[in-house]
Amino acid sequence: MSQALDTPPLSTPPPSQVTQAGDHLTALAVRYGLSVSGARPTLRTYVSQLWARRHFITAFATAKLTAQYSQAKLGQIWQVMTPLLNAAVYYFIFGVLLGTKHGVPDYIPFLVTGVFIWTFTQGAIMAGTRAIAGNLGLVRALHFPRAALPISFCIQQLQQLLFSMTALIVILLCFGIPVTASWLLVVPALALQFVFNAGVAMIMARMGASTPDIAQLMPFILRTWMYVSGVMWSLDKLGKKDNLPHVVVVMLETNPAAIYIDLMRFALIDSYHSSQLPAHVWPIATGWALLAGVGGFIYFWKAEETYGRG
Repeated sequence: MSQALDTPPLSTPPPSQVTQAGDHLTALAVRYGLSVSGARPTLRTYVSQLWARRHFITAFATAKLTAQYSQAKLGQIWQVMTPLLNAAVYYFIFGVLLGTKHGVPDYIPFLVTGVFIWTFTQGAIMAGTRAIAGNLGLVRALHFPRAALPISFCIQQLQQLLFSMTALIVILLCFGIPVTASWLLVVPALALQFVFNAGVAMIMARMGASTPDIAQLMPFILRTWMYVSGVMWSLDKLGKKDNLPHVVVVMLETNPAAIYIDLMRFALIDSYHSSQLPAHVWPIATGWALLAGVGGFIYFWKAEETYGRG
């Protein structure tokens, strides 16, 4: 007992010595080119790192797409069958039972185009929400720009859409839709939609990484979004009703999902005229793509060092 009482207390080094030691370690790190593990790079460096891994991003997307239906007997055929079956269900419920097909020329091409384009947005956002939380093993094991994950999932969904477009083209031709020069507008419309989807996917990836429960909530949000995006009915006809407030009409017309669906219908279906498009539709589509794409990328990058920790 006396020995314990006689033991002198541990001395704490003065702050000046602690500061000098820290400065010495910092100087050594700079001298040998060391940096903080997992530190967020500058935005320019981050973009360069992503570009350097572009082959990994595309290969990862292709591998995920190939493995998606590897356990099913029909395999990749489900990439086409899934949106087609959804379109068949929507046609029966909304087109036949609720009568939304009345007054809409070429309703089946109208519906199938809307379902395919909406599925692209829905799939990209859902996959983006789980991009970090669902791949923690990869995030913690390897060092790479984490934005590669949501971007690769969006590329996967784009590849799936392009694969499914063969069925869409067959349907259009079977219903007498002619091939016209306006079909070339598919390329810029899909490019803008991809940028928008990737931006929203990165926003949701950051939110999903910190709050995994968001993934359980997203199906309800996306289902509501689908109903107000004109997938199954004409927003142009709905907007002409006198009982709708003007602000509601403006929100429906500037809804980004509806904008990209309208552009694809205008490009592919000759009976879908420019008068049915919202005013300034291409500037609105470009604005949504830039806002979501650039804003989502910066929002995701700002939390780069936090992914996979905790």
